[in-house]
Amino acid sequence: MQVLSWNVQAARTASGAADWPQLIRTLDRFASAEILCLQEIASGFPARDGFAALAAGLPGYRHASAVALEVSGPDGGRRRLGCMTFSRYPIVQALRHSLPWPADPAVPSMPRSVLELTLDTPSGLLRVLNAHLEYFSETQRLAQVDALRRLHQEALAHVRAPRAGLDADGPFAAVPRAHDALLVGDFNMLPASPSWQRLLAPFDDDTPAWHDAWQLAFPGRAHAPTVGIRGDDPFTFDYAFAGAGLASRVRGVRVDDGDYGSGHQPLLLELA
Repeated sequence: MQVLSWNVQAARTASGAADWPQLIRTLDRFASAEILCLQEIASGFPARDGFAALAAGLPGYRHASAVALEVSGPDGGRRRLGCMTFSRYPIVQALRHSLPWPADPAVPSMPRSVLELTLDTPSGLLRVLNAHLEYFSETQRLAQVDALRRLHQEALAHVRAPRAGLDADGPFAAVPRAHDALLVGDFNMLPASPSWQRLLAPFDDDTPAWHDAWQLAFPGRAHAPTVGIRGDDPFTFDYAFAGAGLASRVRGVRVDDGDYGSGHQPLLLELA
């Protein structure tokens, strides 16, 4: 199984324009990936609707989206920014979580969210979280990391104690959540930073900790940069984290070095 995570920066090209058809053609290079987790999908900024373009342009996948930011534009239309996840496997459940946004007036910021899908894969149910955390504010980013940790605790509590169902065909149906989980995306944090350390820290209950997939694949090796690789100071902001049930299945992590326009590079995770 291959999982792609990529901040596409609203289909930005090398010239700075937005070109969704070109992005779709680029994604064809990664057609072997069963799961695509894309961040910074935009509509009305002023690019045309990336949500609709990707949904129409990737017909081989099921998809779901989460909008973190929605505001009115100067022409009265809506401007939206969020993420999309595409899966070749059936989507059992889609959950959209708004992340904390505590006041931090010293820096720019915007609302953030995480899209959680439960997928029915040949190896069993898989929970995939597609996240994009705050860039400027460490205060907000730490609060968002803590929220991701609480969501992981909540999901595993649901696994241990499945909820009662009322009607198999209604909204109270007992849809399961998955024990095995992946958390991927653009976290806007450096390796070994306070946010990174907090995300991987042990829990104070029996919840198993997250594992950095890069460290599982390459113990002791520094993370490959995922941002600004053509500049003088490349760095790592994009990650894949595996829950305890998936840690032994991590076979590789690769940063694609193609020049596609976005300042972020595609990150590819391979699972057994």
